[in-house]
Amino acid sequence: MKRILTAFAAGAALLMASAAGAETLSATGSLHADQPGPQISRYIYGQFSEHLGRGIYDGVWVGEDSKIPNVRGIRTDVVTALKAIHVPIIRWPGGCFADEYHWRDGIGPRDQRPVRKNNWWAGSDETNAFGTHEFMDFVGQVGADPYISINVGSSNPTEMREWIEYMTSSGDDTLAQERRKNGQDKPWKTPVIGFGNEAWGCGGEMTPEFYSNELRRYSGFYHRSADNPTIRVASGANSGDTHWTDVVMKNAAKQIDALSLHYYTLPTGKWDKKGASTGFDAQAWADTFAGTLKMDKLITDHSAVMDTYDPKKRVGLFVDEWGTWYDVEPGTNPGHLYQLNTLRDGVLAAVNFNIFHHHADRVRLTAIAQTINVLQAMILTEGDKIALTPTYYAYQMYVPFQDATELPLDITAPTFTQGDKTLPAFNASAARGKDGKVYIGLAGMDPKDAVSLTIDLGGLKVSKVSGQVMTADKMDAMNAIGQPATVKPVDFRGAKIAGGKLTITLPAKSVVVLALQ
Repeated sequence: MKRILTAFAAGAALLMASAAGAETLSATGSLHADQPGPQISRYIYGQFSEHLGRGIYDGVWVGEDSKIPNVRGIRTDVVTALKAIHVPIIRWPGGCFADEYHWRDGIGPRDQRPVRKNNWWAGSDETNAFGTHEFMDFVGQVGADPYISINVGSSNPTEMREWIEYMTSSGDDTLAQERRKNGQDKPWKTPVIGFGNEAWGCGGEMTPEFYSNELRRYSGFYHRSADNPTIRVASGANSGDTHWTDVVMKNAAKQIDALSLHYYTLPTGKWDKKGASTGFDAQAWADTFAGTLKMDKLITDHSAVMDTYDPKKRVGLFVDEWGTWYDVEPGTNPGHLYQLNTLRDGVLAAVNFNIFHHHADRVRLTAIAQTINVLQAMILTEGDKIALTPTYYAYQMYVPFQDATELPLDITAPTFTQGDKTLPAFNASAARGKDGKVYIGLAGMDPKDAVSLTIDLGGLKVSKVSGQVMTADKMDAMNAIGQPATVKPVDFRGAKIAGGKLTITLPAKSVVVLALQ
């Protein structure tokens, strides 16, 4: 099969021309706008920023004396970009780093803060210049909520309690006065608190039984208040370990409001040789999407276990670490996890968004790893220059799904085959946005062929369709740091409404978001 060629008219429509012998696949489906589902929480579009490599330092924090434009040491260009995609929540300070972090290292005069070794990430110096006040300033500038990861692995409940009181107390107690002395008069809200991170691994090498007991102990000394009703998140399973979920739910479901899940997409599935972020072939493309599609089954399996103990779905499933993990870029520090970001990553992000939407009854928060300069980042920086990645633009395209109402969309996608992998050509989701419009998100995984899709709209009364598309000629097309973005959304003209049906020509390897009104 020859490839469908695509070309852009700058800032306008996507034009499609079929090469001789090229194939356009076909699919049909139906939208059930009269059967609204659960709300798609805006927290599904959360971020994760760990003290790792250049994620915080250079990525967020440059210091007040930097020549790079900043507000109180925090990069202005980064804040502006994150505000534009309405980032709802940011998880911090880790990750593995969280379970060695002691919050007092990061308060008070910066020139008096201790320098620690970051044992998890290449032994780099951690200056603690970016601590509680700086993080809260960062999320405040972005307009996001903070998700605080508490040290359980190498700490104790007293340290946890004192940090929470330092952040949230409105009284005249010593911790509140200390916070005021350090420059923050009013208490902060802490809407989400995580009790440890990957307790089965870098968070303490615990068994689920041991962790359940620790969770109950820590929860017993965590005092929620009416004016700060925090969501309490338990450290959840490593990928498919449903036994962990079963034990924690059985022993400690009453003490938590959510359980986390971590899953990374590796093209090869092997940690010692994960695959490159660029220069990959069609087989690596297919292997990557085969890996990421496992997210649906993981959520389904863990949700089924949770249903046994929580049939009313009070406890959320928070996928608070997900994304692609490739071999680091040659010449960079292996422990800093710096990788480039291509069209493949943007499409993969949209694939996961669609999966999360289908599980919105249980999945109420996710956090991609990570925000800047680490793993599947939104932004890459180099000095005073930045690049907004294809993943960033996927988030931008899906903004209308934040706090929208999920609508059932029944589609059987055609498949494509590459080597030993046979995959759906696309996945999709639909929702009614807060603005009343119906949105449809499509992630085209077939790297060669377009899909002609017809959706029966049922009784939905709409007459107009508009939208955006992101695609490129090359599978590993990316945006260069300091240069205008070339892989980004443009207006989409490949959809129309007639006779109660929506017809779409979905380009190969693309992300499309449509608005119906």
